[in-house]
Amino acid sequence: MTHATNNAFEHPEAQLANKGYVVAYIVSMVLMGISFILVKDHMLSPIALAEAISVSAAVAVIVQGVFLLHMNLSETQIWHTFALVLFIPLFILAIGLTSWMFHGLYKRTMIMPMQGKTASVMSLSAKH
Repeated sequence: MTHATNNAFEHPEAQLANKGYVVAYIVSMVLMGISFILVKDHMLSPIALAEAISVSAAVAVIVQGVFLLHMNLSETQIWHTFALVLFIPLFILAIGLTSWMFHGLYKRTMIMPMQGKTASVMSLSAKH
Protein backbone atom coordinates (compact mmCIF):
# COMPACT_ATOMS: atom_id res chain seq x y z
CA MET A 1 0.00 0.00 0.00
CA THR A 2 1.29 3.45 -0.83
CA HIS A 3 1.31 6.35 1.54
CA ALA A 4 1.77 10.08 1.10
CA THR A 5 4.93 11.82 2.19
CA ASN A 6 5.52 15.48 2.81
CA ASN A 7 9.24 15.30 2.13
CA ALA A 8 9.86 15.75 -1.59
CA PHE A 9 13.34 14.21 -1.31
CA GLU A 10 11.84 10.90 -0.12
CA HIS A 11 9.86 10.51 -3.36
CA PRO A 12 11.20 7.56 -5.42
CA GLU A 13 11.78 9.72 -8.48
CA ALA A 14 13.85 12.19 -6.45
CA GLN A 15 15.79 9.30 -4.94
CA LEU A 16 16.66 8.01 -8.41
CA ALA A 17 17.85 11.44 -9.51
CA ASN A 18 20.81 11.40 -7.12
CA LYS A 19 20.35 15.07 -6.22
CA GLY A 20 20.42 15.94 -9.95
CA TYR A 21 17.17 17.88 -9.67
CA VAL A 22 18.59 20.12 -6.98
CA VAL A 23 21.82 20.69 -8.91
CA ALA A 24 19.92 21.54 -12.10
CA TYR A 25 17.62 23.90 -10.22
CA ILE A 26 20.45 25.73 -8.48
CA VAL A 27 22.57 26.06 -11.64
CA SER A 28 19.55 27.28 -13.63
CA MET A 29 18.66 29.84 -10.95
CA VAL A 30 22.25 31.13 -10.85
CA LEU A 31 22.36 31.46 -14.64
CA MET A 32 19.00 33.25 -14.73
CA GLY A 33 20.14 35.56 -11.92
CA ILE A 34 23.32 36.45 -13.81
CA SER A 35 21.31 37.12 -16.98
CA PHE A 36 18.85 39.26 -15.03
CA ILE A 37 21.63 41.37 -13.50
CA LEU A 38 23.32 41.80 -16.89
CA VAL A 39 20.08 43.07 -18.44
CA LYS A 40 18.98 45.18 -15.46
CA ASP A 41 22.26 47.03 -15.09
CA HIS A 42 23.06 47.27 -18.84
CA MET A 43 26.54 45.91 -18.10
CA LEU A 44 27.38 45.01 -21.71
CA SER A 45 26.83 46.37 -25.18
CA PRO A 46 23.66 45.10 -26.90
CA ILE A 47 25.56 42.56 -29.03
CA ALA A 48 27.64 41.29 -26.10
CA LEU A 49 24.52 41.14 -23.94
CA ALA A 50 22.70 39.01 -26.52
CA GLU A 51 25.73 36.71 -26.74
CA ALA A 52 26.03 36.40 -22.94
CA ILE A 53 22.34 35.60 -22.56
CA SER A 54 22.52 33.08 -25.41
CA VAL A 55 25.47 31.31 -23.80
CA SER A 56 23.70 31.34 -20.43
CA ALA A 57 20.55 29.86 -21.99
CA ALA A 58 22.56 27.20 -23.83
CA VAL A 59 24.32 26.14 -20.62
CA ALA A 60 20.98 26.05 -18.77
CA VAL A 61 19.47 23.84 -21.49
CA ILE A 62 22.42 21.45 -21.34
CA VAL A 63 22.35 21.29 -17.53
CA GLN A 64 18.60 20.68 -17.45
CA GLY A 65 18.83 18.10 -20.24
CA VAL A 66 21.52 16.15 -18.41
CA PHE A 67 20.32 16.45 -14.80
CA LEU A 68 16.53 16.73 -15.16
CA LEU A 69 15.79 14.79 -18.34
CA HIS A 70 18.74 12.40 -17.99
CA MET A 71 19.73 12.93 -21.62
CA ASN A 72 22.87 11.04 -22.49
CA LEU A 73 24.26 8.80 -25.19
CA SER A 74 23.28 5.49 -23.61
CA GLU A 75 21.28 2.99 -25.70
CA THR A 76 18.06 3.78 -23.84
CA GLN A 77 18.32 7.57 -24.23
CA ILE A 78 20.14 8.05 -27.54
CA TRP A 79 16.98 8.68 -29.60
CA HIS A 80 15.57 11.13 -27.07
CA THR A 81 18.84 13.04 -27.09
CA PHE A 82 19.03 12.89 -30.89
CA ALA A 83 15.47 14.22 -31.22
CA LEU A 84 16.22 17.08 -28.82
CA VAL A 85 19.40 18.02 -30.69
CA LEU A 86 17.48 18.08 -33.98
CA PHE A 87 14.65 20.11 -32.44
CA ILE A 88 16.85 22.95 -31.14
CA PRO A 89 17.71 24.46 -34.59
CA LEU A 90 14.04 24.28 -35.57
CA PHE A 91 13.10 26.11 -32.40
CA ILE A 92 15.72 28.81 -32.99
CA LEU A 93 14.58 29.23 -36.60
CA ALA A 94 10.93 29.51 -35.53
CA ILE A 95 11.72 32.20 -32.96
CA GLY A 96 14.10 34.03 -35.33
CA LEU A 97 11.71 34.03 -38.26
CA THR A 98 8.82 35.16 -36.06
CA SER A 99 10.82 38.06 -34.64
CA TRP A 100 11.99 39.02 -38.14
CA MET A 101 8.41 39.00 -39.40
CA PHE A 102 7.14 41.16 -36.54
CA HIS A 103 10.09 43.54 -36.88
CA GLY A 104 8.90 44.68 -40.31
CA LEU A 105 5.17 44.21 -39.72
CA TYR A 106 4.51 47.75 -38.52
CA LYS A 107 6.17 49.30 -41.56
CA ARG A 108 4.24 47.06 -43.95
CA THR A 109 0.79 47.41 -42.42
CA MET A 110 0.50 50.84 -40.77
CA ILE A 111 0.04 54.19 -42.48
CA MET A 112 3.23 56.14 -41.97
CA PRO A 113 2.90 59.82 -40.99
CA MET A 114 3.87 62.29 -43.68
CA GLN A 115 7.13 64.08 -43.05
CA GLY A 116 8.79 67.30 -44.15
CA LYS A 117 7.76 69.31 -47.19
CA THR A 118 5.12 66.83 -48.37
CA ALA A 119 3.15 67.23 -45.15
CA SER A 120 3.15 71.04 -45.36
CA VAL A 121 2.07 71.00 -49.04
CA MET A 122 -0.76 68.59 -48.25
CA SER A 123 -1.96 70.73 -45.33
CA LEU A 124 -1.91 73.89 -47.51
CA SER A 125 -3.88 72.20 -50.27
CA ALA A 126 -6.44 70.96 -47.74
CA LYS A 127 -7.08 74.54 -46.49
CA HIS A 128 -8.03 75.82 -49.98
